[in-house]
Amino acid sequence: MSLLRLAAVDLGASSGRVMTGLVGDGRLELTEVNRFANRPVPVGERLYWDVLALYAGVLDGLRAAGRTGPVDGVGIDSWAVDVGLLDADGVLLGNPVHYRDARHETAVPAVHAALGVAELYRVNGLQHLPFTTVFQLAALRGSAQLEAARTALLVPDLLGHWLTGAVGAEVTNASTTGLLDARSRQWSWTVVDSLGLPRTLLPPLTTPGDRLGLLTDQVLGETGLVGPVPLTAVGSHDTASAVVGVPAESERFAYVSCGTWSLVGLELPDPVLTEPSRSAGFTNELGVDGTVRYLRNVMGLWLLSESLRTWAAAGLPADLGELLHAAARVPAFTAVVDCDDPRFLPPGDVPSRIADLCRETGQTPPQSQAETVRCILDSLALAYRRTVRAAVELSGRDVDVVHVVGGGARNALLMQLTADACGLPVVAGPVEAAALGNVLVQARAGGAVSGGLAEMRALLRVTQDVVRYEPVGDPGPWDAAERRTGRA
Repeated sequence: MSLLRLAAVDLGASSGRVMTGLVGDGRLELTEVNRFANRPVPVGERLYWDVLALYAGVLDGLRAAGRTGPVDGVGIDSWAVDVGLLDADGVLLGNPVHYRDARHETAVPAVHAALGVAELYRVNGLQHLPFTTVFQLAALRGSAQLEAARTALLVPDLLGHWLTGAVGAEVTNASTTGLLDARSRQWSWTVVDSLGLPRTLLPPLTTPGDRLGLLTDQVLGETGLVGPVPLTAVGSHDTASAVVGVPAESERFAYVSCGTWSLVGLELPDPVLTEPSRSAGFTNELGVDGTVRYLRNVMGLWLLSESLRTWAAAGLPADLGELLHAAARVPAFTAVVDCDDPRFLPPGDVPSRIADLCRETGQTPPQSQAETVRCILDSLALAYRRTVRAAVELSGRDVDVVHVVGGGARNALLMQLTADACGLPVVAGPVEAAALGNVLVQARAGGAVSGGLAEMRALLRVTQDVVRYEPVGDPGPWDAAERRTGRA
């Protein structure tokens, strides 16, 4: 097979990067060539993404990739739900509004009046989140912007349009909009028509592996790349690419994509659209090769990063390595909290909120920074345990191992606690799962990798470093700790 050099554009909520992947002949190597900030911008009452700055960062990254050798292809993944609206001339009508903007919530009552919560779940399979695209577009009804709009493009599709001129909606990201039927994997005209949205707003769907188009002559000139360079649809929702990057040996695995948020779930062949699934807050997002990402959002390492930020602002020690070392010496379950409590969502003083929640549940609050860190890690491990067990029960799919990918895989203490809590081995890594999944789907489309997810994951297992953690100890103390969170 041929050896390809591919550029993976991987955009997160706080930063973006471009990585190059060398794939083929049993090789899979990643190199970061550009990283750039992603800073939301408040203007008046709205909070926007600076999508032009993101596009400039992508161009800079492709230019950097070209300096180190020829580029055989490009793929883009990013966060979900947010869209750019184009007019009849294909011109962007305004920067995409950030999912944290309060305007989206105003449409929730109207959407639920047209389509009840349970009815909507039976179609799209998504947990209720007030910033989902369906609410964003409904909030725009009657606006001059929506009247002028002819096409809605999710962020990776918008950037891909600027690179190639192609117009489409990649299905893994489209599945997060609330406008897609989770069973048919097609736009749900029932939902679209019920909300009075124009069908023409939604572009044709594309599938991971589809060749979307070639970089335009202008883009080649801007980046110095030598054409033709194809843009390939990948799992454009970053979690979809991250799940491709899970080095599983069989289908009996759970995964945790562990970063600011933790996405905890299973890979299934079909969605779970039952009322118990909806009530438990599980979502059915589409994955690569016809799979379903059956998952639930857990608050994640946001609790730890906000605590570090709070301590640094107060002039207290905030070295993560030192605090983790100290936390490992703190007795287990000194205090535990429900880390999905909504009071943890906004930025702010997380350690004080943890202390308040401990008092409310009859526990002594953490008495030191190390105890606070240990509380966060024990509580996260409990949340992973609770979510994996619920996913198994609701789906009927048993699991033998938990794979953890993303930045949290580096946290050895959290990984061991997760193994102990779940009573299952934890395989930690790779950290760069989203970029790896992006590159693998491109490589398969280009002929450098053959087969399906099993073959791609086999290549991951022989090329990427992982660490295995075996469960230790009795599950009894974890059961008792769960009762103290109020979630048992």
